[in-house]
Amino acid sequence: MTPVLETRDLTIRFGGHVAVDGVSCAFNKGTLTAIVGPNGAGKTTYFNLISGQLPASAGTVQLDGVDISRDTPAARARRGIGRAFQITSLFSNLTALENVRLAVQARRRAAMPAGPRRTLSEIVTRWDSDPSLQARARDYLADVNLVAKADTPVAALPHGDKRKLEVALMMALEPHVFMFDEPTAGMSIDEVPVVLDLIHKLKARGNATILLVEHKMDVVRSLADRIIVLHNGRLAADGLPAVVIASPVVQEAYLGTRSRAGRKGGAHA
Repeated sequence: MTPVLETRDLTIRFGGHVAVDGVSCAFNKGTLTAIVGPNGAGKTTYFNLISGQLPASAGTVQLDGVDISRDTPAARARRGIGRAFQITSLFSNLTALENVRLAVQARRRAAMPAGPRRTLSEIVTRWDSDPSLQARARDYLADVNLVAKADTPVAALPHGDKRKLEVALMMALEPHVFMFDEPTAGMSIDEVPVVLDLIHKLKARGNATILLVEHKMDVVRSLADRIIVLHNGRLAADGLPAVVIASPVVQEAYLGTRSRAGRKGGAHA
């Protein structure tokens, strides 16, 4: 079976520093893989290479068996790679509903208005004539519990709502691959379950390939089918969550904890 997504010897160098060093991984349909490791391990850089924000120094990214390494981020998104960032990337001068409607429109590949260059507000106004766009956008807002804030400008939304809105945008694009880069970062305790429930639902559909960068190990345990560990840009571990998390080497070096033997040794030092 051809993996939905695969990286082969994926590498990027910044001068003399190798940030991602020959990482080869395959990701299959219907699976959720958590990517963990200490700060600076290369997790977000690896995401940036997959989604096209950074060009690889070596290696390839394959989607459904096709080499997409030379594709732009926009081209990769059209092929089916969806990405939610650590820092939200939204149109702050538009409402929550208008943001999602733009994503719905992009997914439908409807023709952009012809003629002189228009502002986003002018484009949104033109699309008001298609009620199905607004109805579909409201459905995605309902998925993230934001219908009540549909007409609120993004600039006025709290950080947690912006993160939820970004998930709604990604869902509206209907990708094959969902990439979540610390989706719960900056959220309150009350807001976290909403996003986690969304990811659970996406996984339950069985037709999505989900990649998740997350520091919270309780989140990883509850969601992941598989964990890969990056350290100094290299693939340090890859396997079932229980096996990877229980590994003394991984616990001490990559998850910030020490094995019992290590603690005893430290006590005698």
